[in-house]
Amino acid sequence: MFDQLEIIENRYEQLNELLSDPDIVSDPDKLREYSKEQSDLQKTVDIYREYKKHNETIDESKGMLGETDDKEMLEMLKEEITESEKALPRLEEELKFQLIPKDPNDDKNVIMEIRGAAGGDEAQIFAGDLFRMYSRFAEDNGWKTEVVEANASDHGGYKEISFMIQGNGAYSKLKYENGAHRVQRVPETESGGRIHTSTATVAVLPEVEDVEIDIRNEDLKIDTYRSSGAGGQHVNTTDSAVRITHLPTGVVVTSQDEKSQIKNRERAMKVLKARIYDLMQQEAEAEYAQQRKSAVGTGDRSERIRTYNYPQSRVTDHRIGLTLQKLDQIIEGKLDEIIDALVIEEQTSKLEELNNATF
Repeated sequence: MFDQLEIIENRYEQLNELLSDPDIVSDPDKLREYSKEQSDLQKTVDIYREYKKHNETIDESKGMLGETDDKEMLEMLKEEITESEKALPRLEEELKFQLIPKDPNDDKNVIMEIRGAAGGDEAQIFAGDLFRMYSRFAEDNGWKTEVVEANASDHGGYKEISFMIQGNGAYSKLKYENGAHRVQRVPETESGGRIHTSTATVAVLPEVEDVEIDIRNEDLKIDTYRSSGAGGQHVNTTDSAVRITHLPTGVVVTSQDEKSQIKNRERAMKVLKARIYDLMQQEAEAEYAQQRKSAVGTGDRSERIRTYNYPQSRVTDHRIGLTLQKLDQIIEGKLDEIIDALVIEEQTSKLEELNNATF
């Protein structure tokens, strides 16, 4: 454990030197890369240095205990030793958390796809409720939401909707929403007042940078056509909608929310890259593929990660057994309490792998 911390501290010092190098300062890409790496290491290094400082205080104070008969000095030294010894366990735990492997996608924007699944019209209405919930959560975090493609339902909501959420750390929080969401309530379309159970599936993909995936132009089939739905007269009279097909994988993405064909193409390409990247990860990592399959599934009622029960104003996350009587707040985008609990659960699980390590 100490060896790893020493390597991190040495790398941090090396980055300090690199960021003072004129060649690096004049290279925007390298400067950005090294600055981000240093920022990522900052907290770990600060905690480690505090940990070492307390150890040094203990050693120095113990060494001075036998060198003085002054009662006030002895009392002060003993107090310093006690305070430092109390601080060490807390710092050890903090260091362990810092050494938990970070998800490389955590800082990225996300592409979310919501589909009405089991439950017909009510499932599609619920898909619209989830889209509004995530949009408001994004707004509360100062993030930007952009719709890529939307297939509206006749009774409200969406058969499916794809959208981007842009903001630092968006994926680190929203990745936990990946899965089937279940709603229990009396639908607006139900005249008998019976409670129905319906589901919608949520897929969360990290936005992919160009350097992470190479898509050749010759592998793309790009079609343009006239948009349908909202957008006004201009949308319906120009070929602004874009459909992109990646021939090797068969992945198809459409975008028609913008009046500009260029903007629709840019958005469609971002979604296409994210889907292909996700497909590549699934093929390369069997374990990841299994996790995604079990999380998203087919949208059947039994494959759920969370239930929204309207009659009892209750939301339950089945992965961690968390139940909150705050449905009205949560459906309005107040997701922090659930997401924070999921983050802690994941970190605690990973921490168990490090608990046998000794300092």
